[in-house]
Amino acid sequence: MQAQDAVVTVENVARPTNEGDFWIFGYGSLLWRPSFPFKERVNGYIKGYLRTFFQGSTDHRGIPGSPGRVVTLLPKDHHHTAGFSSKEGEELVTWGAAFCVDSADREEVISYLDYREKGGYTQSVVDVYTKEDCHKPFCKALIYMATPDNEEYLGPATMEQIADQIIKSHGPSGPNIEYLLNLAEALRSMEADDSHVFELERKAIELHRVAEELSR
Repeated sequence: MQAQDAVVTVENVARPTNEGDFWIFGYGSLLWRPSFPFKERVNGYIKGYLRTFFQGSTDHRGIPGSPGRVVTLLPKDHHHTAGFSSKEGEELVTWGAAFCVDSADREEVISYLDYREKGGYTQSVVDVYTKEDCHKPFCKALIYMATPDNEEYLGPATMEQIADQIIKSHGPSGPNIEYLLNLAEALRSMEADDSHVFELERKAIELHRVAEELSR
């Protein structure tokens, strides 16, 4: 993906009142380490997606041949086939944060994110909502998500299998479990609920503790 192409893609993302400023929605590591200049951060959520640890990572939290697991988004019409269930009438939402980027930083930020998310992620545009108004979108935002057809995609597994892979994986950006714990902490600081992340955190801590005891 070329930076120039990405700039064209996000032209329709800018809020009209911001004269070219645009928004990026983060739901993974951007929550605690955006690492790009932004003017404003607004906690919010998107509808119709579920955050899952189904994406493999061989460039950040794992290595080729021994991938870690990081988050991507699963559309509502696929979450039952992946083993997730929801109550009838329950709205599927994923909490994260929208970052407002100055128009002057557009090319630099898009180029940076294209490289950072090169391991299977593609761009899309989503409506972002806030707790103050669940009916009217706060903004449209650029988002990076990994679809099942990318070569790094690992797909569903049991919680224990995912947790075990996470505690054993390490990549250029650090231990995979660090990623999971940072994500869980970021969501708690936002008072955002995510049963998949929190259950996985509990399982990973439990398995890590057992592994440490067995190694003594």
